[in-house]
Amino acid sequence: MYVAEKIREPAQINAVALKAYARVADSWGLSLKEAAGLADMSESTWKRAKKPEFAGELTKDQLLRLSAVIGIYKSLELYFSEPLARNWFTRPNTGPLFGGGRPVDTAIDGGLPQILAVRTYLDALRGGA
Repeated sequence: MYVAEKIREPAQINAVALKAYARVADSWGLSLKEAAGLADMSESTWKRAKKPEFAGELTKDQLLRLSAVIGIYKSLELYFSEPLARNWFTRPNTGPLFGGGRPVDTAIDGGLPQILAVRTYLDALRGGA
């Protein structure tokens, strides 16, 4: 028997991604500037985007950023216990990717490549690689 997959509209995908990302940003205690920078949005756009009625479009880069950040959050929640899982991303880190800086700052400065590098780094820790 063939079961048709439910196809989601781009606006629906954006809404789900933005809702999840807003929860992550709140959980980590990110400032408006940090949350906007991580999502590659202006602060005013992020203010609008986190509201349920937001109908704007996300770029492919923004959607990938949100997805990767949500993956980072999931990895931290699985790998660390409280409170480290919630504040790891905003604490100075001497790891090779961060050079003593905060992962959130390096992710904002390095854009999508750095966000993906952080996610890969955490996935490797979690996987034991």
